[in-house]
Amino acid sequence: MNPFTVLYWKVDYIAWVCDQDAYACSGQKCSAQSMLFMHENWSKSSLLRQMNDLAARRKLEDLTVGPVLTVTTEAMLEHMNKLLQIPGSKLLFGGKALENHSIPPIYGAIKPTAVFVPLEEILKDSNYELVTRELFGPFQVVTEYKDNQLPMVLDALERMHAHLTAAVVSNDQLFLQARLAEVIGKSVNGTTYAGLRARTTGAPQNHWFGPAGDPRGAGIGTPEAIKLVWSCHREIIYDFGPLPQKWETPAST
Repeated sequence: MNPFTVLYWKVDYIAWVCDQDAYACSGQKCSAQSMLFMHENWSKSSLLRQMNDLAARRKLEDLTVGPVLTVTTEAMLEHMNKLLQIPGSKLLFGGKALENHSIPPIYGAIKPTAVFVPLEEILKDSNYELVTRELFGPFQVVTEYKDNQLPMVLDALERMHAHLTAAVVSNDQLFLQARLAEVIGKSVNGTTYAGLRARTTGAPQNHWFGPAGDPRGAGIGTPEAIKLVWSCHREIIYDFGPLPQKWETPAST
């Protein structure tokens, strides 16, 4: 079995995790999924359609999407339009401002958005900085790669300025073990999740929040905390599952 081939009922779960990782908290979290590198076999599945359906559920009325505090609506839409000028790029979903709200214009308010950009175009010097710009909002770039293009994916990852959180998603443990040296071993992200349930929401796992995770004992910002967090060993979190047999897509959250 090809390591990226999954049963369609599992695609439901992967799509839900992608939606949570990219758009929960309107993408305003350090572990937000800002770029999705999708093997061509995943793109042949219903993954993108289901991601679209899940993103479309989000609305202001139930606070599953909300204002972006650091980037205006105009700036996010301008960034999207610049991406769409890249040859081969296309809007997958979203791309519009939220309507019927009283959010001040100093903040951002757009629908969860995904833009597809070809991998070859991402790696061009003229495009790379634009494509990898971090908006810290409900916005992600999606691209696709083939087996022989894995070195290109690694190149795209390692050229980024910030190496915070990453996930390697596959339902084949043997594949993950065989690719440890090839993928995880050749990337430098501080926290990497690996497995079918490689959920980045809630990352990073290795920050020092005090005894037993109690924030009242946290040392964030102190010299000791900086040494422990940024000079610590690299963290690899395996999250294989199994998925609950009766798992269904949760209500909109």
